[in-house]
Amino acid sequence: MLFKCLIAGAVCAATWIGVAKAAGDSASYHVGETRRLFHPPVARHWRGAKTEALVTTIWYPVAPEIPEIAHDIGPPGHPIFFGHAAAIDAPPSPARSKYPLLLLSHGTAGTAGSLDWLGSALAAAGYIVAGVNHPGNNGLEPVTREGFMLWWERATDLSEALDGILADPTLGARIDQRRIGAVGFSLGGYTVLELAGARTNFQAFENFCASPAADAICHPPEMARLGSDVHPPAVTWSAATAASFARSGQSYKDPRITAVFAIAPALGEAFDTASFADVDVPVSMLAGASDTTVPIATNIRRIAGLLPTARVTMLAGAGHYTFLDICVPSAAERLPGVCADNPGVDRGAVHARTIEQVLAFFAETLAAGK
Repeated sequence: MLFKCLIAGAVCAATWIGVAKAAGDSASYHVGETRRLFHPPVARHWRGAKTEALVTTIWYPVAPEIPEIAHDIGPPGHPIFFGHAAAIDAPPSPARSKYPLLLLSHGTAGTAGSLDWLGSALAAAGYIVAGVNHPGNNGLEPVTREGFMLWWERATDLSEALDGILADPTLGARIDQRRIGAVGFSLGGYTVLELAGARTNFQAFENFCASPAADAICHPPEMARLGSDVHPPAVTWSAATAASFARSGQSYKDPRITAVFAIAPALGEAFDTASFADVDVPVSMLAGASDTTVPIATNIRRIAGLLPTARVTMLAGAGHYTFLDICVPSAAERLPGVCADNPGVDRGAVHARTIEQVLAFFAETLAAGK
């Protein structure tokens, strides 16, 4: 059974601070939080999204004397998750001149805020963390068919958000550009593997889902928000979407990113024996051993077989949605599929273990001077 961790709103805050720090960083921090809207200079395919911009939540270290204000995550009056208290728009801590940066990618129909437990923990340990709400496939506006299908476009979201934050007048100069990594959950795990150099074989995934071996990854629960199948035979794609499909197998590697951590990575069947030939940065992966939404055999285990240099950690009992924030009681009643965990599993304990793994990995791979 996973060890217990007492929580009250924030997730194991003391564990966050004590477990590890960014390499070479011994300062204590509170968590700052701010929001940016990045507009890339060159127009590209936005997957039919309502918002044609990169809405980005940024967590970062602030001085411990600046008070953090409690807040929950979700629509006003209808919160879904407990949020970590944060100092909104506070100045970054002056303890260090520069901090390492981690890009953060959420899962299907999620938001950066649903990973607040992770973003806040990393900021408290001395990282700047930038989480993008992926256009066409996030929980803040209608999900589009293209948002579900054009997965490789998500890697460009993170690269363009990286351009934006490096140019940001407040935070850009505070980022150590030698120390940039990426971490993602579920479809976000796939996304950060793409940033590391993995190439997608879209037809292989289609073939798998049309075969008797097809499993839950072919019909994610969030598909219900579309009201129909993601890719019905009669659909006619726009010219821009057809062009995106044509470049699905290209490399979306970003050489500025030098280490990636994938949590419960999805779409393992979209990779083949050649997919990881260009991956030359450290990769670590972690998943719940009881994940039935993104089955481990066809996802993390398959990826590990194709990328034997990757480190793999499995957490007994944890399911897929265990890696989302902790639900407030009213949301637990409304959203049992998202909020309920397997018997004996403490979500806060899983988060604490994951934070420990992520911090240890990046402390090693993004060490100063590497």
